[in-house]
Amino acid sequence: MDFNVKKLASDAGVFFSRAMQFTEEKLGQAEKTELDAHFENLLARADCTKNWTEKILRQTEVLLQPNPSARVEEFLYEKLDRKVPSRVTNGELLAQYMTEAANDFGPGTPYGKTLIKVGDTQRRLGAAERDFIHSASINFLTPLRNFLEGDWRTISKERRILQNRRLDLDACKARLKKAKAAEAKAAAVPDFQETRPRNYVLSASASALWSDEVEKAEHELRLTQTEFDRQAEVTRLLLEGISSTHVNHLRCLHEFVESQTNYYAQCYQYMLDLQKQLGRFSGTFVGNAESTSPPAAATSPPGVAAATLPAVPTIPVVPTIVGVPNTVAESVLNPNEVKPPASGTRKARVLYDYEAADSTELALLADEMITVYSLPGMDPDWLIGERGNQKGKVPVTYLELLS
Repeated sequence: MDFNVKKLASDAGVFFSRAMQFTEEKLGQAEKTELDAHFENLLARADCTKNWTEKILRQTEVLLQPNPSARVEEFLYEKLDRKVPSRVTNGELLAQYMTEAANDFGPGTPYGKTLIKVGDTQRRLGAAERDFIHSASINFLTPLRNFLEGDWRTISKERRILQNRRLDLDACKARLKKAKAAEAKAAAVPDFQETRPRNYVLSASASALWSDEVEKAEHELRLTQTEFDRQAEVTRLLLEGISSTHVNHLRCLHEFVESQTNYYAQCYQYMLDLQKQLGRFSGTFVGNAESTSPPAAATSPPGVAAATLPAVPTIPVVPTIVGVPNTVAESVLNPNEVKPPASGTRKARVLYDYEAADSTELALLADEMITVYSLPGMDPDWLIGERGNQKGKVPVTYLELLS
C-alpha cells in the first residue's frame, strides 16, 4: 500500500498538538476559547432534542411492537436493506384459532357460532392494528429516525470539526504566546560586564530567529482563526435548524395522534357492533332449535354474560299469563300488550347504552335503573323492561340484575 509519508507525519503532528492542548485544558494549564452564550444554548438545545427523540423513538417502537425479538428482527432487516416480512398480528392469530375451534366444535353449535362472530371481530381488530402500525411507522417513526440518522449525524460531524478547529486555534495562541515571551527574553539588553561579546552576538541572532517565529505563529493564528470562524458559522446554521426539526416533529406528532384516534375509534365500533350482535341475536346461539322450552343456564354463550351477570335461572318467570301460551315465540311477542306480573319483578341497572332496533325493544342509557321481568316462552337472553310508561324487550347482557 502506498503511503504519503509527509501527510502522515503532518496529520500525526496535528493530532499530537490537539491532544496536548486538550490535556492542558483539562489540567487547567492552558487557555480555552469560549463560545458565546447563544451558541452554547443552541448546543444544549440540540443535545436535548437528540436525547428525547431517541427515548420517544424507542418507546414508540415498544408500543407498536411489544415483542423484543420481533423488534430485533425488524432492525436487522432494516440494516440489511431488506423488506420486513409481513407478520400476523395477535388479533388475527386469535381470530384464526377461534375459527379453527369453531370448525372443530361445529359451526352450527351455539359455541361455534359465537366463536365465528368473535373471531371475525378479532380479525378486523387485527387488521386495524396492522394499519395503525403501518401509518404510525411511516408518519411518526420514520421522521424521527431520519433526524437521528441524517440531520443529527451531520450536526455531530460538524461539531467535531469545530472542536478540532478550536483546539488548533488555542494551540496557535499558545505557540504565539510562547514565541513572544522568548523573543522578549532574547531582545533583552545583555549585561556586558558578565556577558562576553560572542554571547551578545548569539543573543542578537536568537532574537532575530524568535522574531521570525513570532511572525510565523501570527500567520498560523490568522489562518486558524479564519477556519474556526467559518466552521462556527456552519455549525451555528445547522443548530438553528433544530427549530425546523421541532416544527416537523410537531406535525408528525399530530399525524400520529390522528392515526391512534382512528385506530381506537375503529376498535370501539367493532366491539360495539359485536356486543350488539351477541345481545340481539344470542337467542339463535342458545339451546336446541327443535325445543320450545327455555334452555338451561349451562347453554348460555360463554363470555357474554357470565362475567357480569348472574345465571339465567335467577330471573323470575311468571307461571302463566292469560291469553299468552307458553309456546309463544319472541318474534310474535308484543311487550306493549302484556301486563307485568303481580310478583316476580326485579330492579336492574343498565351497564351500557343500547339503541332499540324496533318498536318492540326499549332503548337504554348507561347507569339508569329499570324494572325487568320475564315471560314464558321468551328467549332467556331477553327480558321485558319498564321505565315509567315505556316498555320493551331489553338484552340481559346490558343489565346488572339487582337483588
